Amino acid sequence: MHRIGIDLGGTKIEGIVIDENNNPIHRKRIPTNRDEGYEAIVKRISDLGLELLDNSNGVYQIGICTPGSIDPTEGVMKNSNTICLIGKPLQKDLEKEFDIPVLMENDANCFALAETVLGAAKGCSVVFGVIMGTGVGGGIILNGKIHRGPNFIAGEWGHHVLDPQGRDCYCGNKGCTESYISGTALEKEWSELTGETHSVTDILDNGLYKKHPEWKEEFINNFGRALSHIIDILDPDCIVLGGGLSKIDFLYSEGIKAVQREVFSDYILTPILKNKLGDSAGVYGAALLREIQ
Repeated sequence: MHRIGIDLGGTKIEGIVIDENNNPIHRKRIPTNRDEGYEAIVKRISDLGLELLDNSNGVYQIGICTPGSIDPTEGVMKNSNTICLIGKPLQKDLEKEFDIPVLMENDANCFALAETVLGAAKGCSVVFGVIMGTGVGGGIILNGKIHRGPNFIAGEWGHHVLDPQGRDCYCGNKGCTESYISGTALEKEWSELTGETHSVTDILDNGLYKKHPEWKEEFINNFGRALSHIIDILDPDCIVLGGGLSKIDFLYSEGIKAVQREVFSDYILTPILKNKLGDSAGVYGAALLREIQ
């Protein structure tokens, strides 16, 4: 029996069909084109999902990985950095399109699930999965199952406040972790510091940050402070970093030292690991959702 997962990202939508051994049978990526709005996104997901169904056998439900989460009282999307999804009944609309049940889960939860079952956190009982990319998110796996909490916000460390008088965040609060260590925030800080516009990739890969070491220092310090809160509260067996910024090598050296300085302990044994599934973790996590219901 095959399983289908679809990962709705800010720039791409990826779909996959996997077999009983989690091997890919069919996969495809298309652009999200989120500027075209909600209805266009639903249509693109629907078209991709129908193609996946045509290339699969025995599928009776589809897993969807999304930015944000479903409001447990209203059944609509909330807390999404793809703004056009907020307040929309995405799960219900897609079930109408596919005419089969749709399981929908936050992208960070799907990432954490995939890395626990197939990736870097395999064998760990308590896992905190980190997404650091355009935004910042987190997911918690407890004994192989996603921990959502009664409000469906467990793991949302991206909106834990680092500085209550700090930068404005799209969520309406000030000083959120996301407004300091996301790719978007780092690019904005670089522009304010230098007057230049560059992507995080340019800043790091081309060594531009070496001319302004304060940019890197603040990034590392905020990273350490934010992750130390997770260890102080949850004390997970491991932390797995995902998203585009997880490729930054100094996070696994200087970044870990910054975490150690901030944690409420003389030492930490919590490994901070680089993911193994790359940017396909979300789509694998979506396909695995039925395994943990």
